[in-house]
Amino acid sequence: MSTHVVGTREEWLAARLELLEAEKELTRRSDELARWRQALPWVRVDKDYRFGTDAGDATLADLFRGRSQLLVYHFMFGPDYSAGCPSCSSIADGFNGFFAHLENHDVAFTAVSRAPLARLQAYRRRMGWSFPWASSFGSDFNFDYAVGITQEQQREGGAEYNYRRESASKAARGQVEGRQVAEWSSGYGGESPVAQFAHMCGTDPLTYIRERPGMSAFVLEDGVVYHAYSTYARGLDGLWGMYQWLDRAPLGRNEATGVWWRRHDEYDTGNAHCCR
Repeated sequence: MSTHVVGTREEWLAARLELLEAEKELTRRSDELARWRQALPWVRVDKDYRFGTDAGDATLADLFRGRSQLLVYHFMFGPDYSAGCPSCSSIADGFNGFFAHLENHDVAFTAVSRAPLARLQAYRRRMGWSFPWASSFGSDFNFDYAVGITQEQQREGGAEYNYRRESASKAARGQVEGRQVAEWSSGYGGESPVAQFAHMCGTDPLTYIRERPGMSAFVLEDGVVYHAYSTYARGLDGLWGMYQWLDRAPLGRNEATGVWWRRHDEYDTGNAHCCR
């Protein structure tokens, strides 16, 4: 039996109209934040980054493919992964539907990962994706845009993610500890989400978290590339289409039991059930 409040249609409508005002205010605030985001100062990019792409070796300017703006999704797929991060894969499932629209509106789009290009291409085929995906293998790009940390930073601290300096992490009793991991471990009991995702990527937790998710925006003007914006962690929520729908479902994200999502080809569709 449901424990949720049950009411009349009139009670529902009154509550819905009150919520509508709050939703409208959120929309107006979101519009303000978008204008604020677009007003950030641009930072000139002088480093010569190189990427592996389907079309061959490319510079950052090449990734614009003739457009004036570039949106990059920093996809967690490190050189030591055997498969892409399940969370990034869930987000990327929405890319096929919109990237063509962006690219017909003067906005280029690409995912970027540190894994070698051949591995990215194989995984993209497995997932049935068609959006552009570039390899930054051997480049400083991920480290410079705070979505990659070195083993030294991991041991000694000093890495920055989501505009905060992180302390060193350490392994003890087979569990990864430290601030950077605690933020990603929700305390569901048993194997942590970090350990689960590391296993699903064919690697260990410390190696797994040397990659980080994020997105960055660049602009090309008079032959010069500028960095305009980056966001990380919960800043990606708005880009995660699955969550936008779940936030409107009666039970919301319904994640009391922990990490429930998988890559889209890993679900047992014959035994689909809720996570309650």
